[in-house]
Amino acid sequence: MALLMKGSEVVNAMKERMLKDVEELNGNGITPGLAIVRVGARPDDLSYERGAIKRCEGLGIKCRVFEYPETITQQALIDEIRKVNDDNGIHGILIFRPLPKHIDESVIKYVISHEKDADCLNPVNVAKVFEGDETGFAPCTPEAVVEMLDHFGINVAGKKVTIIGRSMVVGKPLSMLLLKKHATVTICHTRTKNLEETCKEAEILIAAAGKAKMVTGVFVSEGQVVVDVGINMDENGNLCGDVDFEKVEPLVASISPVPGGVGSVTTSVLAKHVIRSAKRGLGLVW
Repeated sequence: MALLMKGSEVVNAMKERMLKDVEELNGNGITPGLAIVRVGARPDDLSYERGAIKRCEGLGIKCRVFEYPETITQQALIDEIRKVNDDNGIHGILIFRPLPKHIDESVIKYVISHEKDADCLNPVNVAKVFEGDETGFAPCTPEAVVEMLDHFGINVAGKKVTIIGRSMVVGKPLSMLLLKKHATVTICHTRTKNLEETCKEAEILIAAAGKAKMVTGVFVSEGQVVVDVGINMDENGNLCGDVDFEKVEPLVASISPVPGGVGSVTTSVLAKHVIRSAKRGLGLVW
């Protein structure tokens, strides 16, 4: 039976550290603040919002939701984001995506303050991730994968790591975070030839393709660590990952579940970024 890498264990460990950081900030007269900018009311956005607020407020982070109608103009949204940027009580900003089709995300991403950009939307933070500059903020999901591997004592240095998925949300930034930790990284995708064989050769396999249960037993090998980043609905309407858990779990050494795995750690990483931004404002960190 594989070691089950539960997100709750990672979250609890992170919570202990973050509570100390918030106590330090409070002692300096600072209450860390998160702004959630949401255009419209998509059910998945609302679900994540509830989880983020619960996680952050449990750590002593003040959350404010800035909700706008889907009909808001691009210029009006830009003006509102600039107001949030200038609010000294806000240390981190999360903008839900995708935005409505009439709003150009390639414009909006330059508007959010890179110093408060808690989920790596601004290209300045994207560049810092690719340069290995730790003063930027990485996307929350890739960093959650790293937090999970670190927590369970999985040293990636020198290891063969294969990532299925090449998005700017997970695959590409995650590869940079792992390269910085001296992993040997291969990025695959749905058009990779001999995908199953490439995945079997990995010591650590990370599935982030966005395709339900695509990773089956023929993708894995004995002794592997498998991290499932996918969040999908199966044929029965149940939440599932990119990994067919029932077929893969008996074959590998360690595996993260869905739900209850990487996804549950992302809001803790979001909170971590808000706290770090607040500490940076006091000169406590870079």
